[in-house]
Amino acid sequence: MPFLGQDWRSPGWSWIKTEDGWKRCESCSQELDSENQYNINHSIILNSEDEEIFNEECEYTSKKRKKDHFRNDINTQCFYREKWIYVHKESTKERHGYCTLGEAFNRLDFSSAIQDIRRFNYVVKLLQLIAKSQLTSLSGVAQKNYFNILDKIVQKVLHDHQNPRLIKDLLQDLSSTLCILIRGVGKSVLVGNINIWICRLETILTWQQQLQNLQMTKQVNNGLTLSDLPLHMLNNILYRFSDGWDIITLGQVTPTLYMLSEDRQLWKKLCQYHFAEKQFCRHLILSEKGHIEWKLMYFALQKYYPTKEQYGDTLHFCRHCSILFWKDYHLALLFKDSGHPCTATDPDSCFMPVSPQHFIDLFKF
Repeated sequence: MPFLGQDWRSPGWSWIKTEDGWKRCESCSQELDSENQYNINHSIILNSEDEEIFNEECEYTSKKRKKDHFRNDINTQCFYREKWIYVHKESTKERHGYCTLGEAFNRLDFSSAIQDIRRFNYVVKLLQLIAKSQLTSLSGVAQKNYFNILDKIVQKVLHDHQNPRLIKDLLQDLSSTLCILIRGVGKSVLVGNINIWICRLETILTWQQQLQNLQMTKQVNNGLTLSDLPLHMLNNILYRFSDGWDIITLGQVTPTLYMLSEDRQLWKKLCQYHFAEKQFCRHLILSEKGHIEWKLMYFALQKYYPTKEQYGDTLHFCRHCSILFWKDYHLALLFKDSGHPCTATDPDSCFMPVSPQHFIDLFKF
């Protein structure tokens, strides 16, 4: 089959790591200078006849490499202005080349999404689902993008001390999956060199240790604090939480919040939000006095049934254009920008939110 990559005689490019990925840093002139030195060194050890043949081949190779270098500089796009990707409706020859997780990570700019507090939980949940079920299907590019985004998430948590529990759960699932897959290396279950995956596992263990040693620094603030709010406002805040662990964590701050977090009515509302009444009957937990233990029931039901997912912002899918995109609400209000080149008469009626599991299903083939 034809070789579609760079010429095999090329020593390769020099790369430099930036915040947004790897970029080539070697100029064309430097490359040509190194080629001239390469030719001179070889001409010393060749005789006159071989040298003439060798020089002709090197001249041809130099021209070809210069042409390939120029072409690659023009066509290579490390970053995309459009933060959307077209998803094919049916299986085609182009589907595998253009509708992959790696391409989606490039186009949809997840690195910037984790900086938005509304999208942070969404991206973390997506990475967690990939760690559980789709790790073996990631290509080399998708692997690099995945761990690059994961590194940025860990560094963000270590810096601002927000959402450490979510990242600990993600890293735990990822390390457990990797340990199982690495043991089955004889079955070729992972794409890439096994040594690279072992290094990645060691990096994950380092991240886990850093998060384990994370200590919350007490902020000195002379202004109004959470403890200064009246009881009805604190109770209002607790009722807006959709995760039981968040309620427990907040209840550990002050004795007043702990008292409010143990309210039976609060846990009843939480159970009714996530689960159906038929599910209550199958897993009833009663106290000695015959009352329903709603707090214990919530965590018991959580083991058997999935909870409702709630995110500040998600990816959207346009049914008219078959395009997956981030919807920028500020641009939508100011410039009536839908986030992608939509041709529908009423674009908003064609948009539907995409859950993390639905996102993964879109790229299964």
